[in-house]
Order: sequence, then structure tokens, then C-alpha cells
Amino acid sequence: MTVRKKIIIGFGVFFSLFLVWYLLIKESDYVISFEVKTATGTVFQGVQEWSSIQLKNNKENYVILEKRNFDFIKQEMKKGNAHMEYTWDIQSINDSVTKVNIGIKDLNNSIYNRLMAPFYSTNFKIEQIKKITDFKNGLNNYLENFKIKIDGAGSSEETFVAYLSLKSVLQEKAQSMIANDAIITGFLRENNIKIIGRPYLEIESWNLDKETINFNYCFPIDKSTKIIENELVKFKTLSAIRGLKATYYGSFRTSDRAWFALWDYAKKNDIKIENKPLEHFLANPFNGGVELEWEAIIIIPFATK
Repeated sequence: MTVRKKIIIGFGVFFSLFLVWYLLIKESDYVISFEVKTATGTVFQGVQEWSSIQLKNNKENYVILEKRNFDFIKQEMKKGNAHMEYTWDIQSINDSVTKVNIGIKDLNNSIYNRLMAPFYSTNFKIEQIKKITDFKNGLNNYLENFKIKIDGAGSSEETFVAYLSLKSVLQEKAQSMIANDAIITGFLRENNIKIIGRPYLEIESWNLDKETINFNYCFPIDKSTKIIENELVKFKTLSAIRGLKATYYGSFRTSDRAWFALWDYAKKNDIKIENKPLEHFLANPFNGGVELEWEAIIIIPFATK
């Protein structure tokens, strides 16, 4: 067999294997990528919130088939006869930039799209580019509503507090605080207990898979305060902690975006932290004003083991 025939046969085998992989094995019909200046967790939450908006506005029903905390979501979408899969691969590039790769598969017309999409502007390709572009633009607009500055290692101060124990899904922690604010402030006022500082939010447990948190909504008071027994309001000392610190500016409804930024920073720098953020709110949102001027200090403690 001549060298030329060997080359032709080798190329034929390679091309045949490539076609089998491309048409039958490759997971996605088409992949769209972009970079965005935010943490992986913010994108991760953004995908889920965007999916809810798509259901409300466009009757697209998204179901999560698989997810991995902050860096992977696989969804199934159905609308009428349309049946799609979206695979979001979310990777941190550095402390402030995340790369997003979205693999898209049309379960009704997969092979056709794989053959046509690389060469032609099919309806499938045009529609998916528009959809992901709209998502990216919406995410960028959303990111203009807050700022995060990573401060590095930092410490909190020991503080005596009155507090309520609450639990919620992560996205509703601020709503839970607002709904219960009158309970604790009313109790303190009725018992002539003076608040001497801005409130804290102490996370006791954070379930990453279920995206739920158990937390304490705390108000600093004088440590000589006489403890009054109450079914809901309790008293304790918040111990000083040392950990990774960030300064957050924006609505306290989304202050957990600073958690995600610290998470990425810790991962990139091989720093072990516990999933127990402490937030110290330095502004009173009930006074109104410009949200981008509301400041909060976030510390996630270093792991002790």
C-alpha cells in the first residue's frame, strides 16, 4: 500500500469518526460563549431567575435536570412543540471575570441543526443567538445596580446582640428580614432596649444544593442589658471572626452577590472558608436614598480545619 493510500484511508477513518462524534455523540447542536464581569454565583443565580422570567413572559417552561454549585446548570425547556436542552458551563477566569459557555440542543431537530448551524444562519441559530444576547444584556444591566470590592483578609468585632432566628431560600433573605423587622425592633422598643449600632446578618448554615439558609437577624445592644425571656427574640454575643472580607454597595436584597465574589476569590487563591457569611449593614434602607451608596461589610470566616 502506497503512502498516499495510507494517508487517504487514515483521513477517511478520522473523518468518519469525527462525523459519528459530531452527529451522534456531541452533547450540543450549537455553543454560544461570552464573558462577563461578575462572580460565577451571580451568573448561576441569574440563569435561574432568567428562566422564571422566560416562563412568565414567553411561556417557556425550564426544568433543571442537573446542577453543580455555581458552575454548571443543565436545563430542559418546553414550549408547545419546542423541546430544548441548555447546558450552562460557568467558569471563573479571574477574581472579576466569568466565562459562560452555553450548549444548546434542539431535541426535535438535532442532526439538521448540527449540519446547518456552522454554515448557515438558520432560524434555530438566529433565535438562540438573540435569546442568549438578551440574557447577557439583562445581566449586564443588573450588574450596574451594585458594586463589590474584595478587601482580602479582615476581622469583625465582638458584639452583643438581640436577634431573631430565621430561615429562607437564599433569594428571599432580605424579604424575610423586612417581614420580621417590626417583631424585633418592636420588642426592643417596648422594653426600652436601645439599639446602639447597625444590624448584622449571621449565617448559621447555608445549604448550597437546596439554596436555603438558616440565619440570625441581629441588632447590637449594650452588653449590660438585662436579658428578657422571649419566645422569639434571643440574646447572645457575636464572637469576633477572621476571614475573607468584601465591601458591598447596593440593595441589601442582593448582598449575597458579595458571597459569590468571595467564594471565587477563595477558590482561585486556594483559601479554605466556611459557608457562614457575616453581613454588617452600615446603612438603613428604610431611610431610602441611592442604593449604590448603601454599604455593607461581608466576612466569610476562614475554615478552622
